[in-house]
Amino acid sequence: MKFTLSWLKEHLETDASLDEIVDAMVRVGLEVESVENPEERLSAFTIGEVLNAEKHPDADKLKVCKVATKDGEKQIVCGAPNARTGIKIAYAPVGAYVPGIDVTLSKAKIRGVESCGMMCSAREMELGDDHDGILEAPAEAKVGDPIASWLGANDPVIDFEVTPNRPDTNGVNGVARDLAAAGVGKLATPEPVPIIGGYACPQKIDLRFPPDAANACPVFAGRYVKGVKNEPSPDWLQDKLRAIGLRPINVLVDITNYMSYDRARPLHVYDADKLKGVIHARLAEKGESFLALDGKEYEADETMCVIADDSGAIGFGGIMGGEDTGCTEETKNVFIECAYFDPLRTARTGRKTGITSDARYRFERGVDPAFIVPGMEMATQLVLDMCGGEPSEIEIAGKIPAPKKTVLFDTSEVNRLTGMDVPPEGCERILTALGFGIRKSAPWQVDVPTWRPDIEGKADLVEEIARIVGFDHLPTATLPLMKPVETPKLTTGQNRARLARRALAARGMLEAVTWSFADEKHASLFMSANELHDKGLVLANPIASDLGAMRPSLLPNLLSAMQRNVDRGRSDLALFEVAAQYAGDAPNEQSSMATGARRSNQQRHWQGASDPADPYTVKADALAALEAAGAPVANLKTTATAPDYYHP
Repeated sequence: MKFTLSWLKEHLETDASLDEIVDAMVRVGLEVESVENPEERLSAFTIGEVLNAEKHPDADKLKVCKVATKDGEKQIVCGAPNARTGIKIAYAPVGAYVPGIDVTLSKAKIRGVESCGMMCSAREMELGDDHDGILEAPAEAKVGDPIASWLGANDPVIDFEVTPNRPDTNGVNGVARDLAAAGVGKLATPEPVPIIGGYACPQKIDLRFPPDAANACPVFAGRYVKGVKNEPSPDWLQDKLRAIGLRPINVLVDITNYMSYDRARPLHVYDADKLKGVIHARLAEKGESFLALDGKEYEADETMCVIADDSGAIGFGGIMGGEDTGCTEETKNVFIECAYFDPLRTARTGRKTGITSDARYRFERGVDPAFIVPGMEMATQLVLDMCGGEPSEIEIAGKIPAPKKTVLFDTSEVNRLTGMDVPPEGCERILTALGFGIRKSAPWQVDVPTWRPDIEGKADLVEEIARIVGFDHLPTATLPLMKPVETPKLTTGQNRARLARRALAARGMLEAVTWSFADEKHASLFMSANELHDKGLVLANPIASDLGAMRPSLLPNLLSAMQRNVDRGRSDLALFEVAAQYAGDAPNEQSSMATGARRSNQQRHWQGASDPADPYTVKADALAALEAAGAPVANLKTTATAPDYYHP
């Protein structure tokens, strides 16, 4: 999740420095991964002034310019059509790195004329897509001033890792809320203003789910806006999106991207004139497919939630829309969709299709269901401000989920669980700042805000208070000495396994470490297929098709490892493994075993061939392991009651 410092300050009134904000984010649990300061990246670029621009003596499209720079007057050869006397430009000296072309400048001769530096375009400095000519700085800029300060390219970009339990921080307003609670500033997120529609929504919507799948999309809201003008976004919006690595497309698409990052509210805008009949959410039909906005065609199955009209599926709910109903420069009328999609179904659909999108990322973690209508109002206002048009009334199908959770909370829990002394008024201030409602009783009744699906009990409230106070304030204490006399660190079983390994290694065997899973076909040789299923050893979701069962013996995997070595030319080999094997899925049905296998195929050697392995060699291996583990080998007897798979 990325945002700029100025973007954050639209939601947070603060005088804190960048370092103070980053430190506060880390302190409250928002793990900052990087901070990129464009001013530092562009530190080599300064303002220059073209004093004279003459035609190159040996090239029609080049000019030889005399440029006033911080390093004095320089001669620079330039091919830009707008290079002319009197303009202020972005000057890069010899030795500067130009990121847009991945070049470090050096003094050079261009068609026989020496050039000392470069006059740069916006693209060459990665400040935009314009590369038709050199960048022209404001006339009032002074020679030698940093270019970043004049172009507004001095806005640091903060990148932090959003943890799965905090979907609210997928929006800049959620980050600002945490920082305000930590005392870094005052929360200033504006509330969306309701927009009064001038007419009934002409685009009808519906939900068409069977009862057992109604949670796939419990609510679908929409609004029609007619007479819009879909042009490139204004500079402020394009600058915001570029700063966080998004490519501006057109104003309607850019508004949806802005909403995702500003308020963690994904939504979608359709070209209303391309919709056919009633737009609705439903489960996909088998074999149904559509062309998505990424230019790829996807096939849906019956478990996936799709948005459809009378022509068929036009998008995956909460993941990606379709190309056929997307907005273009010719779009005149739009339909804005703002819905809620089931996180689990969204995640499964995303994994099956392989689609990665900002919408999927947010819906599968959970979005605020209470922000559906306010989100629609905010998006509508942005459309009206930048595209014009006339909005309809909001149309809603279904019912907005209202997950009302109340947690009984005693403030003494903070000290009991963390050892931190936070007074009740401190607890109240923190929880209120984070959006919790408090009704004081004995104990307190704390109402959980709809944007915090991770809060389940009083321990979660303690964690909220502790992280805002700061985990660095947790008291330190020395653990009491459990016993006056040091006890062994290994259990009897662990010690026996260690000694058995050493004994088998001393016998010249190599230790193998194989999966706890085995091929179900191989496992059935050591336990019948029915027993494997009855005892719960067959995996419901194996990591690979040939690892479908818990191993009932170490031998299948050990013999497979030996065969792989033989296939690669190693035919004289002795392997062993000391690990767990499973007789069932209960804890007492797991046993630790030492198992070995030898393949004897003597190789020619100048010192003479070694003795071949025989049953007596294997018996000696077994006795060595047993003796090392503490078994009374002198009193052991050999019986013929081994399982059938031990018989050759």
